[in-house]
Amino acid sequence: MKTFQQKRENFYHSIPDFWADMYGEEYSLYDIRPITEKDADSKRLFSFRCGKILFKTGELLAREDIDDESLLQLGFPKETLRFIRLQTMKNKTIIGRFDSVKVDGEEKLLEFNSDTPTFIKELFHVNGLVCNEFGYNNPNQDEEKRLKAVLRDAIIGEARKLNTTAPNIVFTSHSDNIEDRNTVLYLKELADIPSRYTPLDKLTIRKEDGLYDDLDNKIDILYRQTFPIESLIEDEDPDSGERIGVLLLELVEKNKLRIINPPSAFLLQNKAVMAIVWALHEEGNPFFTTDEHEWIEQHFLPTYLDPAPFLESGSSFVKKPAFGREGDTVEIYSNNGEKVIEDKHKSYTGYLPVYQKYVDLPKVTVNTVKGEKELHLMTGTFLLNGKPSALGFRVGNQITDNLSYFLPCGIDR
Repeated sequence: MKTFQQKRENFYHSIPDFWADMYGEEYSLYDIRPITEKDADSKRLFSFRCGKILFKTGELLAREDIDDESLLQLGFPKETLRFIRLQTMKNKTIIGRFDSVKVDGEEKLLEFNSDTPTFIKELFHVNGLVCNEFGYNNPNQDEEKRLKAVLRDAIIGEARKLNTTAPNIVFTSHSDNIEDRNTVLYLKELADIPSRYTPLDKLTIRKEDGLYDDLDNKIDILYRQTFPIESLIEDEDPDSGERIGVLLLELVEKNKLRIINPPSAFLLQNKAVMAIVWALHEEGNPFFTTDEHEWIEQHFLPTYLDPAPFLESGSSFVKKPAFGREGDTVEIYSNNGEKVIEDKHKSYTGYLPVYQKYVDLPKVTVNTVKGEKELHLMTGTFLLNGKPSALGFRVGNQITDNLSYFLPCGIDR
């Protein structure tokens, strides 16, 4: 008789290039959360509505009559102001992911990972394998085929804009991060288009000329699924002191490099955009239709650039950096303004803080190699070219961090 741990190891070891364990700890649970088709449909409807609202707001912020000072006040780094106004692709983001929580039966948006979302291979590929293992139907059935089509369409669409019949397409990531590297390699393989993988530290930028791969070939299209712009602009050449990231953005502006996700995805990654949505909603602004105001009321949480509304009303709230990932630098405050929980990592303290109404993440019991655990549940739902796609769950602390587990889900047969 195999032990639970042996069953888990045998199952996950059969999946090539998957990080079932991370940081020396269990990551992917050998367990499944049953959901109904109705629940899956409601999460996808939620993501469709939130996508419509945020894309519309993004178009507003990218308009030429919105001055630089307004964008700076929203926390956009000054080096990105010209960049975020670029409309290089029809779709605002190719692959985006909403993080949400169910409150009183309604899905509430926590944030939109529009620029560099991970959790991709887990939901589009591994979730279906777990469903087969446990005898459930996969709520993400056929979504991997859609992901393949969307990837190919995006890359081929960019290639058509170039003056070459054989574009140099390069996928990149930090090579020492197993999740980032294998996520990007999964997408590269899935796209099934002639391309190369080159680690970030092997890329070379030549000022006003182009970006080059490890074979010293000029790159036409860079797929940077896991490398955020806010990190990119901080990079400096240790020898020359040149701002490497800024030089790369200039290449994009001058049409000497195509990048995916596009610049518009970085604009939407800013959590301050949700504060703009809420401000327009609170004043009943006709920028949103009656239906859209109803969607905002239903799915968005009160979000501000100042904690005053929560302090005045005696409401608990969360302080988040406008740009950040994996719960890093997030803090939770009680209804009297006292900090009660904070993430130990402080990588994003230099970014504008955004204040959002606090909501409890519901608790669920899951099976781990260390026994049953009661953990907090958060939903991730993907948008592909603006249309709802794969969904799934992470479980962990009240602040969902990089040590949270992947909890597969399935529909009972």
